[in-house]
Amino acid sequence: MLVSERIGQFFVETDSGRDRLEYTEYGSGDAWVVLLHGQLMPRRMHQPLARALAAEGLHVVTLDLLGHGRSDRPADPLLYSMTAFAEQVVALLDHLGAPQAVIGGTSLGANVSLEVAVLAPARVRGLILEMPVLNNALEAGILAFGPLLFAARFLPFTVNAVRRLTRPVPRGIVPFWVGIGLDTCDQRPAALGAAVHGIFFGRIAPSAKERRGIRAPALVVGHPADPIHPAADAAMLADELPHATFVKARSIVEWRSRPERLNHEASTFALGCWKAQRRRRAGG
Repeated sequence: MLVSERIGQFFVETDSGRDRLEYTEYGSGDAWVVLLHGQLMPRRMHQPLARALAAEGLHVVTLDLLGHGRSDRPADPLLYSMTAFAEQVVALLDHLGAPQAVIGGTSLGANVSLEVAVLAPARVRGLILEMPVLNNALEAGILAFGPLLFAARFLPFTVNAVRRLTRPVPRGIVPFWVGIGLDTCDQRPAALGAAVHGIFFGRIAPSAKERRGIRAPALVVGHPADPIHPAADAAMLADELPHATFVKARSIVEWRSRPERLNHEASTFALGCWKAQRRRRAGG
């Protein structure tokens, strides 16, 4: 099923002035779903899922958070935090005129979704949380992102060299996920260092107490054999959230290589969130 796709932008006020954020809409209607990318990745990573959800009748929006994709990339670490990202999602809902949405994401996007549920619970109809990064991911996170911060701050020529090599490659001639990898390599040293610094040394996610207080229904997806996103974190989160369903992916790449099963889980969950709301309205 073909769905309409539209690119838009809006602006948020930050300490550095007004910063531009870019997003893509898929489909139409009032059953909103917002999908958020992983750290340093572009919103385009969720294009296949967004199209699949929109084909089921959902109105899907993918957003480039500040410092990612085609949104602005300021070089101030103080502008990057989970709370700031959550505020950007709420600003997106305001811009779209969406009273509520199912909020979901991968890795960083999952953690930001949790922050939105704590910051503005009335705006969250449900949560789709893939690969949350919580207590069990600390050591792997340090090993993965510490060298990136070091390179961006002290060896900026390495970041520029990777960008010069990857940016000229036409995305249309390479497989989709290779293109996403190339887009992820399109970084600028100052902005990369600021983003990793701000995220790495700030609050990674709401506290366990805050997570237990989230009332929105949630679909939590965990991966086996994923050190940066341990399945234990996903299972722990599913136990903490009062209205959560845990789904275990068959492999770390299942949702990328064979997405049908997990796409179905996500669409069934999101549609159920909106149908439940409509049933309550019909019943008074």
